[in-house]
Amino acid sequence: VITSNLRGGSSRLFSSANVRNVFTQSGFRFVAGGTTAAALFGLGISAVQCADVKPDWAKVKDDVRAVLDEDDYDDGSIGPVLVRLAWHCAGTYDAKSKTGGSDGATMRFPPEANHGANAGLLEARKRLEKIKAANPGLSYADLYILASYVAIEEMGGPKIPFRPGRTDAPSGEWCTPDGRLPGADMGTKPGTIAHIKEIFYRMGLSDQEIVALVGAHALGRCHTDRSGYTGPWTRAPTTFSNEYFRLLIETKWVKKQWKGPLQYENVDGGDLMMLPADLALVEDQDFKLWVETYAKDEKRFFTDFAKAYAKLTELGCKNLAYRPI
Repeated sequence: VITSNLRGGSSRLFSSANVRNVFTQSGFRFVAGGTTAAALFGLGISAVQCADVKPDWAKVKDDVRAVLDEDDYDDGSIGPVLVRLAWHCAGTYDAKSKTGGSDGATMRFPPEANHGANAGLLEARKRLEKIKAANPGLSYADLYILASYVAIEEMGGPKIPFRPGRTDAPSGEWCTPDGRLPGADMGTKPGTIAHIKEIFYRMGLSDQEIVALVGAHALGRCHTDRSGYTGPWTRAPTTFSNEYFRLLIETKWVKKQWKGPLQYENVDGGDLMMLPADLALVEDQDFKLWVETYAKDEKRFFTDFAKAYAKLTELGCKNLAYRPI
């Protein structure tokens, strides 16, 4: 194969042994044998993972820390929306078809970028662009996940070992269909509970892992211009804690009287919210067991969350480093 060298402009033979491009319906793997790979496939450098360039992971982490505080965004931090970005990238995984997951960073493209569940996540992706540009060899897929790990730790949560190796899909052809992420309300309590289990079981996750992962609702808030819902789950939406579980158990929740979709508010002030899917965690006995456990034991929650979150964000990833960075 004759290809032009992007650095020197000269043409040379570039064998298939040096560059491999393997894409299948069950996932994809892209290994580039240098910067010439971009010319070979007619792709920009950002669309490939260059094997001869390794990111400075300490610098990437520092770059993420530097952008977390933002006074004019929500509660003064973009940390919660970075977690939501990573969650929604990873939560598309389907264990049966082996499609979806964080590998590929396909949310960069339509139609996935425009799925209703991903409304507002452009704000997170835009804020990570300068970090991507400043770190050669860094894939969007690794960046989206690592940024959430850093955000969780900086907001007081557990340190989660990060294994790099995710690659970037070249186009929206690899986007997953809409409907793979959990919805907030299926119309009835049994329907909502069944929906939650169907979505998470599809990924290969257990009841314990489901509850631990939903504990991330300690962070952030809902927006009427995104999900249609409004308000924070806790009074410290930029602090990672087990407060979400404690509030589920100890607070009396009533239907919010407003023109928006069904959500619940706390009797003692109306300043907090819960979705029908949140209350499902205390209405189903399999879930409630773990809600009660984590409400009483924050250390156990942190430990279980770190394991479940690492599992979630590695689902479908085929070429991760053996050891965390």
